[in-house]
Amino acid sequence: MKVMVSGAGALLGQGILRSLEISANKYHVLAADPNPSSAGLYWQADRFLLPMANDASFVPELTRLLQHTQPDIFIPGTDSELPILALHRAEIEQSTKTKIIVSSEEVVEIADNKLATADFFEQNGFSFPLTADQNDQNRIQSIVQECGFPLIVKPKRGARSFGVVTVNSRAHLEAELAQRKGCIVQEYLPEKSGEFTASAVVFDGRCDAAIVMKRELRDGNTYRATVFQNQELEQIVRQWGEKLNPFGPANFQFRINCKNEPTVFEINGRFSGTTPLRALVGFNEVEMVLNKIMYGTAIVQPKLQNKTILRHWSETVVDVADILDVKSVN
Repeated sequence: MKVMVSGAGALLGQGILRSLEISANKYHVLAADPNPSSAGLYWQADRFLLPMANDASFVPELTRLLQHTQPDIFIPGTDSELPILALHRAEIEQSTKTKIIVSSEEVVEIADNKLATADFFEQNGFSFPLTADQNDQNRIQSIVQECGFPLIVKPKRGARSFGVVTVNSRAHLEAELAQRKGCIVQEYLPEKSGEFTASAVVFDGRCDAAIVMKRELRDGNTYRATVFQNQELEQIVRQWGEKLNPFGPANFQFRINCKNEPTVFEINGRFSGTTPLRALVGFNEVEMVLNKIMYGTAIVQPKLQNKTILRHWSETVVDVADILDVKSVN
């Protein structure tokens, strides 16, 4: 199977590449990124440049690259690619021999928009964090009255804790909102039980594999994670996944609220930065998804290893000539 992964300079893209590397299957892997100095490019013999996803040339250049290299599967390795790939998936697949692993526009929007995320859980009868658009003063007042402080102010669209601020008073809240745009105000979920990252693999509205890990964060990314085997939590993760109905992978980040309910504050409607950590404990969702799409292999809940993953920095050493030699497809 020939697989192309973009975002070779991103944590997500590199995590997908690592998951492919430790898979039981052997793949012909191609890496792509806009920046020729991206480390993940040099983990593969075949490496290519792509425009940024917000560039008008992204879709035509990606189409040309896929026509030229003819991978069976293309896996986006950055968030910014998802909306445009969801919009153009059908036409790209029709113009190439490649299947694109991206969910529907609706799923991408629910995951990308934190207000839509909270609405999704509320509408489907799950626990959800009380959330308001920063311009909805009535709703904000209601949240203040019901929850008190602290509260969370964060971008409506964002990831890895960028721009997330804990406010501890009305004055702090008003000052934060006065200098920001495109934000939400959200209930603060307690830290007592820790924070969890969970993933579900879903096809045709059915989730046959799920995993929960307890995690610790540094700079918005998971740097320690431990398998947390709990049948009740795994079952609710399956329920979340089936209601969301992504095309393959979905990641849910949650805490336990004061009513002892698992409460999701963020969805990734894709593989996530912790994908390679899950693969290391026996839950290789990249391999599961590829086998399902290409061969129709049934998704089966794997037996998980009782492990803790400790992340650390590493290095990739590259000849300058190799960096200068990375080119786009002519």
